Amino acid sequence: MDQRNTESKIAHNHNLLKTIKLTQEMLALADEGDRDRIDESCGILYGLLRDMAYQLRKYAEDECEKHKETGKWDKQ
Repeated sequence: MDQRNTESKIAHNHNLLKTIKLTQEMLALADEGDRDRIDESCGILYGLLRDMAYQLRKYAEDECEKHKETGKWDKQ
């Protein structure tokens, strides 16, 4: 694998990890927003944010596993 492909693989895997981190922030915001909300429509918004965070995290974790299984994961 040439240098460019290696750098691309590292960057892509780093972006997957950043996506998982983002979902943690989304979940924290959903909890905070739900706790502080003043009406039901806000509750719907934060519920959707929570649901999307779980879905996104699952997709990102699955993609990480695929990369590991196929040797596309950076071992650093």
